[in-house]
Amino acid sequence: MERTITVTGTGTATAVPDLVTLTLGVETRRETAAKAYDDAGKSAAAVASALRGAGVADAELRTSGLNLRADLVWAEGQGQKVTAYVASTTLHVGIRTHAEAPAAIAAAVAAGGDDIRITGLEQGMADPSAVTAQAQEAAWRDAVARAEQYARLASARLGSVVSISQQPVQGAHIPMGGMVRASFAAEALPVEAGESAVSASVTVQWELI
Repeated sequence: MERTITVTGTGTATAVPDLVTLTLGVETRRETAAKAYDDAGKSAAAVASALRGAGVADAELRTSGLNLRADLVWAEGQGQKVTAYVASTTLHVGIRTHAEAPAAIAAAVAAGGDDIRITGLEQGMADPSAVTAQAQEAAWRDAVARAEQYARLASARLGSVVSISQQPVQGAHIPMGGMVRASFAAEALPVEAGESAVSASVTVQWELI
């Protein structure tokens, strides 16, 4: 009967992120639907123009989502009543260097005024292949070390590799993220790079000899 051993190795590698992904929302509340829609478009265009002026390339600007709704309240004896119309849209922004991020964000806030919302800021790598390879190599070394230890305990040695199964690579953003509300003055707030971590996992089966 052929003897085998199967182990799972894990590894992590870190790198300084070189990409800031900013999610901005534009929301207008006006007396008519047409006015809300029109002003939302103007605000979104002003924000996009300000970001371009701060060095953000067209390829790094993407609009998603468009919403126009009535704001309703319940009035006693009158039922539902429209108090305003709200139009909103979302702009995803890629900023390639951390040095440009504070000024770009401040420019967007200044251009959007009270209509702008900052709903997310994430940091990562434009090309994660190098740090991913490092994490995979670390996972392989971990798997080999575990397998050799168990083989010694079984009074055996590792033979040929029978199979290799890689788990999906996972990334973890160590620095800031989540939701930030734009209730501040349009001054440049710092964006600290910190480090981003990538983890890899590999399951390997060896012959035991």
